[in-house]
Amino acid sequence: MPSRPEGEWVKAWKPSVPGLSEVFHARFVHHTYPKHTHETWTVFTVDDGAIRYDLEMRHRGVGRALVTVLPPHVVHDGKPASEAGFRKRVLYVDTGVLGTHLIGRAVDRPDIDDRTLLRALRHLHRSLGTHGDALEAESLMSIVAENLRMHLGDAPTDPAPIDERAAASALRDLLDTHMFETFTLAEASTVIGTSATGLVRSFTRAFGIAPHQHVIARRIEVARKRLLDGEPVATVAVAVGFHDQAHLTRHFKRHVGTTPARFAASASRSGSR
Repeated sequence: MPSRPEGEWVKAWKPSVPGLSEVFHARFVHHTYPKHTHETWTVFTVDDGAIRYDLEMRHRGVGRALVTVLPPHVVHDGKPASEAGFRKRVLYVDTGVLGTHLIGRAVDRPDIDDRTLLRALRHLHRSLGTHGDALEAESLMSIVAENLRMHLGDAPTDPAPIDERAAASALRDLLDTHMFETFTLAEASTVIGTSATGLVRSFTRAFGIAPHQHVIARRIEVARKRLLDGEPVATVAVAVGFHDQAHLTRHFKRHVGTTPARFAASASRSGSR
């Protein structure tokens, strides 16, 4: 297989977030996409350079600071807009998240100028690239999807309204019950009877913290106790629901101001004195 031209690379993976079929990051200098379609929505941002593309035979181009939404089943292509090429990040979003009734609006206005949405997408990509932060990524995805629907002219829809405080409390109970497991907002929304976006919004307003932040804080609390009991850091990490020791360390240092290993060692030194 011939190697890619210098400076070109691709990274793709299947995320553990309902409604996302693929995450795709790439840098292209010479690659030109042929005309093609997707079964999913293509939501992408350009981090460097610029892209020229045709969507349903309309000439378009996009550079940094825009969010581009290409609808399913509509022919498009793509190529670098200059010799420098481009670097992009893409989400392939299922039609269960963005309905096919929005295709016409996306064909007419595929490029969205919204700095808040752009920042949210970049935050989402960072979260998707980190093992073990699926709940955070799902929370962010629910907010991004709601904003995309709004830009595409879709009125917000939610199941029958319920008391926000009751919904937030119900979600907190579910998260605490499944604190050490992988538990999705999609599962919680089925149990509680409201949308994932509504749950995130209600929870954050009620408790001043996002659902994934609540789970991380509770896991760190339990991890501290187990480390003080002398359990190995790697064992504690997996036991309290983190992907591995590195994942625990990243969050532990943010919450406690030191690493789990140093925290545990300090307890040993205190005991010896």
